[in-house]
Amino acid sequence: MEISGINQQSQKLSKKEKKLRQKQMKVRHTLLRHEGIECVSYPTKSLVIANGGLGNGVSRCQVLKLAERCGLVEALLMPPNKPYSFLKYEMLEDSKRAYDSLNGEDVASEDNTQNVVLYFNFVEKVPWEDMTPSTLPPGLRVIEEVVSPEEEGQLLECIDWGKDEVIPNAQKSLKHRRVKHFGYEFQYDNNNVDRDRPLPGGLPDICNTLLAKWLKMGYIKESSDQLTINQYEPGQGIPPHIDTHSAFEDEIISLSLGAGIVMDFKHPDGQAAAVMLPQRSLLVMSGESRYLWTHGITPRKFDIVQASQEQKLGTVTADIGDLTLNKRGTRTSFTFRKVRRGPCKCSYPSVCDSQCKVTAPSFPDSESEASKLEKEYVHDVYEQIAQHFSSTRHSPWPRVVEFLRALPRGAIVADVGCGNGKYLGVSKDMYVFGCDRSEALVNICGEKKFQAFVCDALSVPIRSGSCDACISIAVIHHFSTAERRLATLSELVRLLRPGGRALVYVWALEQEYNKQKSKYLKGKRAGNSNMDETISNAIEEAGDSESQDSAQPDGGVSPPKDRYCSANEAVSTRLPVHTNRTSFDSQDLLVPWHLKDGTKKKMGHTKLCQPVTSSENSQKCSPVFHRYYHVFCEGELELLCKRLNCVNVQESYYDQGNWCVILEKK
Repeated sequence: MEISGINQQSQKLSKKEKKLRQKQMKVRHTLLRHEGIECVSYPTKSLVIANGGLGNGVSRCQVLKLAERCGLVEALLMPPNKPYSFLKYEMLEDSKRAYDSLNGEDVASEDNTQNVVLYFNFVEKVPWEDMTPSTLPPGLRVIEEVVSPEEEGQLLECIDWGKDEVIPNAQKSLKHRRVKHFGYEFQYDNNNVDRDRPLPGGLPDICNTLLAKWLKMGYIKESSDQLTINQYEPGQGIPPHIDTHSAFEDEIISLSLGAGIVMDFKHPDGQAAAVMLPQRSLLVMSGESRYLWTHGITPRKFDIVQASQEQKLGTVTADIGDLTLNKRGTRTSFTFRKVRRGPCKCSYPSVCDSQCKVTAPSFPDSESEASKLEKEYVHDVYEQIAQHFSSTRHSPWPRVVEFLRALPRGAIVADVGCGNGKYLGVSKDMYVFGCDRSEALVNICGEKKFQAFVCDALSVPIRSGSCDACISIAVIHHFSTAERRLATLSELVRLLRPGGRALVYVWALEQEYNKQKSKYLKGKRAGNSNMDETISNAIEEAGDSESQDSAQPDGGVSPPKDRYCSANEAVSTRLPVHTNRTSFDSQDLLVPWHLKDGTKKKMGHTKLCQPVTSSENSQKCSPVFHRYYHVFCEGELELLCKRLNCVNVQESYYDQGNWCVILEKK
């Protein structure tokens, strides 16, 4: 009996080890596919730790404490916002010991909200060079200890929070934040002020004294006449935005009191910089950093910061990056601006509301106008951005893959609006062909050896009833009238045999649903889930709704009679232009795409910038193209489908900023 028990225990251990190795292999594939990190099957001194990253809420101290069980650590690299880290031991034997004994280790995140399982793999190449100190965006300065602790106390005491102001038309992320305005009220619905309605009293006297001091010391170039005070509790933030060019002069300055914070800056071409704003520091934005880069604060309770001397304790002999997690405190920001009295004449006309030459088209009133709008603001645009667009579309979305893999072996599937063909190779057990209006995107499919052809989704040259299934992913929202959207759905159903199914995805008006923000609002960053989901979800483009960057909405379009959701109705028939990473204010709009230059850039990790003076302003600006979208409100897609008599709606669901339906042909 005793021998039998030992054998059973041995079998259990081998099964556990086998499962662990399978997880490791899955992680290796994910790291290579999404991050370009190549793991090796032979022992090396360097290891990549999946799930053991700052993006998972795992701190530097936690990783070191665990790693030092196995030997002397030579270097530890923890890239910001990534769900993995790199570890290098002084001895190969120690590295092998960590691989054998630490794989599958369960670790609690720093805030104790979840446990993560760590997976170790050997690597030869580690991107140590990517962690070299990064300069600030051009035109950005951070001046530390600009006020004394006594002045900080006086500034905080001068705020009468007993008369909290309510933010009109605020997004949900702003509603619980304390805010006060002086000089002029900042209007959150259009990022502007009413110049004809100054607030009584002007700025507080202590602020005017400090502004005069900073002007004399050369920190700023001009004084301010508008002040917004915000108080951020841990976990609160502000969406990425650019202060409207025509509203304020060149300099925007922000004083951080009570606690420090990391502010995220992003360039239209994808460059990102995380800038640490220490307590009592002054941020000065001008030039490119003010006019071209978005700035925002990610809602979270921990920031990624430079490790203090106490946090560096251990056997590490060559700290690389020195980054760790820091718990946020209550921060109060004093943001000063000077109201502009004339048009903006900055060096970035393509994104300047004073100089932008783009005349937004009107909402189409006829079939011919709709066709013309779609040609200019959909078809022609995708022809010009095809290569760049394709470079941002790598990973199939899990629920689309799930739909395809549930189909029977040998099924015939049409991907109508296939783009670069990322779903055409999902399964070899079925015949999948694609079609798209863009010849340039179809050519990319051909380069991948996929079967695809050029056609309009309104008229697909395939025999009726010849397909077992169809998919239409992020396509129908490009049609500019309800009639044309319905006709596209009808064409999908025509291709299906009786009993055949279609999956349809469209952008959702509701980018925050069931208390969860879509990745479009949050931007691309690693989440707090285990490695199996973290990298694949964080790296892949969010719901085809990453529009790269865009401008501020300034109006809306009255929805047709069959729309019943509460999109803002506008006083103008012009299509508004949407702001990147913000909620949609209108159902019909133009979404800008900032085209990168022809050279393919390797996107490295977001770097934490040090407070140093930046270089001269760059005046280069990416070309901007505008795509037409109709974003669907809850229930609208399902209602549109039910207007077709020959289908049953099997399922309707929300998936990361998209409304989705599965139809079955009767």
